[in-house]
Amino acid sequence: MDQHPVATPAKPGARRAFWTVVALGLAITAVSGRVDTIGESYAADALTRALVTFAVARALNGVISAAQGTEVSLEPGGVGVNFSVGEMLDPINDLVERFSLVMLVATSSLGLQSLLLTMTGSWLVDAVLVALAAAVLAGSWIPAARALDGPATRRWLAITAIVRFAIPVLMIASSTIFDSFLAERHAQATEVLESTSQEIQRYNDESPVAEQTDRSLIERLGDFVGRLDARQRLEALRDRTTEAAERIVDLIVIFVFQTVVLPLVFLWLLIELAKAIVSRTTAL
Repeated sequence: MDQHPVATPAKPGARRAFWTVVALGLAITAVSGRVDTIGESYAADALTRALVTFAVARALNGVISAAQGTEVSLEPGGVGVNFSVGEMLDPINDLVERFSLVMLVATSSLGLQSLLLTMTGSWLVDAVLVALAAAVLAGSWIPAARALDGPATRRWLAITAIVRFAIPVLMIASSTIFDSFLAERHAQATEVLESTSQEIQRYNDESPVAEQTDRSLIERLGDFVGRLDARQRLEALRDRTTEAAERIVDLIVIFVFQTVVLPLVFLWLLIELAKAIVSRTTAL
């Protein structure tokens, strides 16, 4: 009554068929380069998107810096409060500078991924993968070459496949997640930053100059009306910069997730997958 319902090694026919499909599939996919083409396209799009967002942030930083010395007198005759636009913009300017550092890290990460994509898609990695696949196929179907199809060969084939396809799969997965969940938020945030930059630039161009003491009463009354309008514009500008600050935080979350968190999670999954392969290829 010795019955052992525990898992047993796969039958030779099933194992041969499985590894034949795996070896052929990996070799054909690697040589065709289709996955690399898709990955490179997604990587280029992501890098371009990051660089454009970086440029928008730097443009906003530039117009804010130009507004640092602008002062607006909110009372007639220059008596009362001189309000510094730069003081109002200081908080968002600090946030933009920190966002620029985040974007520098993000673009560097995307550039590194593009470099790794080129390296792992090189002919040398393809040659190693095809050689291992050929060894598995030969060992599965040619009795004289049976020794080639051992657990070590299958293990190295699987690990080489992980190295070969990890980066393109990461780029495809990252782009899919971005398109599905983050693209709309990114577009809205970028649009707000661009409009805020344009609004501050218009304010720099149209900001009232310091009042001169030899101006006539009519001119000073006109300046007073202009200052009332300037005060309303300042309040609108404050609201706009508050919204821009919220959108900058959204962009920070998007790029940190896409270029830092997601690659780290993917790396952890690859490590776990490699461990599983090492421990289970013997049974297949």
